[in-house]
Amino acid sequence: MGIDNTSKARARKMMLWFGIISMVMMFAGLTSSYVVSKTRPDWLTDYDLPSVFLYSTIAIVISSFTFHFAKKQILSGNRQAANLLMIITFILGSLFVIMQFMGFDEIIKDGFRFTGGASNVRVSFVYIIIVTHLVHLFAGLIVLLVVIYNHFRKKYSKGNMLGFSLGLTFWHFVDILWIYLFLFLYFFK
Repeated sequence: MGIDNTSKARARKMMLWFGIISMVMMFAGLTSSYVVSKTRPDWLTDYDLPSVFLYSTIAIVISSFTFHFAKKQILSGNRQAANLLMIITFILGSLFVIMQFMGFDEIIKDGFRFTGGASNVRVSFVYIIIVTHLVHLFAGLIVLLVVIYNHFRKKYSKGNMLGFSLGLTFWHFVDILWIYLFLFLYFFK
C-alpha cells in the first residue's frame, strides 16, 4: 500500500511539473514574440504600465508568504492560524485579480484598446500576457479553494500534505511567473 501511495504521489508531482514546464514554454514564447516585435516602427516606447500593477505584485508576493506560513502552521498543529492564513491568501489572490482589471481600466482610459484603431502592438502584447497569466491565476484560486476545503475537512496533517504541497507549489509558480512578467513588461519597453 505504501509503495502505491508513493507512486501516486510521484506521478502527481510529475504531472504538476509537466504543467509548469508547459506554462514556462508558453510564456517564453509570448515574451520572445514581444522582444521580436519590439523592432517594429510602430512600437510604443514611451508608455509606462499603470502603477496598480505594482500594487498587485505586492499583493501576490505577500499571498505566497501567507500560503507558505499556512503550511508551517498545519505542520505544527495550529489549524486556526492555518485557516486564517489560507483565507488571507485567497483574499490577496482575489485582490490581485481585481487590481489587474483596474490596470486594464487605466490602460483603456489612457486611450489604448486590445484591438482596433485605438490599439498598439505593445499594449496588445501587455493585454495578451496579463490575461494569459490571469487564466493561470484563476486556476490557482480554484486550487486554493480546494486546498481550503480539504483543510476544513481535516484532510491535511503532518504525514499527509501532498495535496497542500502541490497547491502551494503551483501558487508559488504563478507568483514567480507574475514577478518575471511584471519586471519584463516594466523594464523592457
